[in-house]
Amino acid sequence: MNKDEDWDIILKPKRNLLDINLKQIYQYRDLLFLFVKRDIITTYKQTILGPIWFFVQPILTMVIYVFIFGKVAKISTDDIPQPLFYISGIIMWNYFSSCFSLTANTFTGNAGIFGKVFFPRLIVPLSQITSNLIKFCIQFILFLIVFFYYLNSNAITPSYLIVLLPVLILIIAVLGLGLGLIFSSLTTKYKDLKFLMQFGIQLLMYATPVIYPLSTIPAQYQFWFKLNPLTHVIETFKTAFLGSGQFSLTGLLYSCIFTTFTLIIGVIIFNKTEQNFMDTV
Repeated sequence: MNKDEDWDIILKPKRNLLDINLKQIYQYRDLLFLFVKRDIITTYKQTILGPIWFFVQPILTMVIYVFIFGKVAKISTDDIPQPLFYISGIIMWNYFSSCFSLTANTFTGNAGIFGKVFFPRLIVPLSQITSNLIKFCIQFILFLIVFFYYLNSNAITPSYLIVLLPVLILIIAVLGLGLGLIFSSLTTKYKDLKFLMQFGIQLLMYATPVIYPLSTIPAQYQFWFKLNPLTHVIETFKTAFLGSGQFSLTGLLYSCIFTTFTLIIGVIIFNKTEQNFMDTV
């Protein structure tokens, strides 16, 4: 290459599996915003209700949970009004499951564009995390409506832990991103993992205190449930807003550490797979 030539983009092979070119990702921020816009608009495009589905989905899920788990199964909600208890778990779980499921489809779902156009591959999963954050914020408004309704009736007692909300959202987003990167990389070679992932995400919800409080689990089994990093996040969220839950600073720190290691492993595997994934997809 002539030293006098001024190139806009210079492509270099990745020498380090943890190599994340943040400057390059920033340079492609317009593409990131374009992907986010695409994800938001096309989700319910050509549907009758359109964006209203952002509200309809959690409402219908809440009604079903109240009927099946509250009225039929009579699962305790620690004296928290059932609609509020269930919707608090639903919006947090939906954010994680959406981040994980969409990120896990990064390579197989975008093989066509990856094989033709250059851009930082991490743009795609980052755009999915961001678009799902917007959806979460919309559904969080619905939660706040229900929250303030019961707050006025003195049915709940929020705590100062509400200030931890950004931390909880960040943990869920990064954990979904990290796990998604791992599964996205593995499914390029092992297609069976796609079916295992769909089944596993359903089982994981029942291993997370979404439809039940952790206090209903016998003491001798709670240790195993606390190994799930999402348990501490959702319990902290419920403690903060509902005043009912098991907050543990140690548990929350464990979730942060687990999430950090998951992201590191995810980036390593993602970067390694990125170099030759077109040969296996």
